[in-house]
Amino acid sequence: MIPARDTWGPFAPGLDPAEYRARLRCLRAIVRLTTGPRGDALARHLRQAETDPAALLLALNALNRLAGLDLRHVVASYAALNRTAA
Repeated sequence: MIPARDTWGPFAPGLDPAEYRARLRCLRAIVRLTTGPRGDALARHLRQAETDPAALLLALNALNRLAGLDLRHVVASYAALNRTAA
């Protein structure tokens, strides 16, 4: 079960399958670009979650285990790319 505070991006409930994969891939690209090898476990779980829903919780746990600065960079970059136009 994913806590309500973590229901953003690919962790949001009820996503269309195509949107779910798109969000996973977007987040995985951001992780690769901002963390490099420090985010290997997270990137692996995000890729696995495309076909194995159980891996989504593993990805969330790996995300929350990132160092503070890495976590901030990943979340801020994802938010900036997915900001809605006003």
